[in-house]
Amino acid sequence: MRIAICDDDMREHEQFEMALSGLDFSPKAENYTSGAELLEAAKKAPPFDMVFLDIYMPGENGINIAESLREISPETGIVFVTVSREHALEAFSLHAIHYLLKPVTTEGIAETIRRFMKLRKENRQSITLTAGTDRYTVFLDRICLLESDNHSVNVSLADGQKIKVSMSFGELEKKMNENFLKINRGIIVNMDYIAQMRTDVCVLQSGIRLPIAIRRKAAVRAAYDSYVFERLSRRGKFGGD
Repeated sequence: MRIAICDDDMREHEQFEMALSGLDFSPKAENYTSGAELLEAAKKAPPFDMVFLDIYMPGENGINIAESLREISPETGIVFVTVSREHALEAFSLHAIHYLLKPVTTEGIAETIRRFMKLRKENRQSITLTAGTDRYTVFLDRICLLESDNHSVNVSLADGQKIKVSMSFGELEKKMNENFLKINRGIIVNMDYIAQMRTDVCVLQSGIRLPIAIRRKAAVRAAYDSYVFERLSRRGKFGGD
């Protein structure tokens, strides 16, 4: 689980780490002192699972940072942390998981994680992959690339792991959702992990460059443009009016 805390006060980071250490399991948090640092880190894969975000920081507004984070990583769970409930309504218009008052406690974090896992269980699609004698249950949003390899498929995950699946490419293709785009024979990418879509090449956030089939250029471009438009529209809905 990738967790981040963004707060300009290092004492709050220390308090958060103490509260986090009280959990039965202790995920390590990434610490950021500004929204700019957080948003830059959010562009890297895998995306943050949860971000604990201070609303009041010098020269920055946590609500605005959250809106930008939604655009970069719609699946990240946002938790606002503050000394006041003044912005609670705005926070929940952004579909925030929780709104914690300082000082953050172990109980508050535990409740946040419970809410997060419940939402994930309700909303996330998963698939079971067989690789030899091993079986893996993987969330579709963690798959970034499928590549045909003879009678198998190489499945690349966001954390860098690769699984060679004993399944035909066509069979696995049918199990993907609308986020997946076939750009060439034997190559399917998860559009959530695309950094650039050029005329002939698709560049993933990991730096991998993948060729686009000449005959599929127009269809691939149209599908990706539609995906980007839908994502921007979703951002507007999250932001509320």
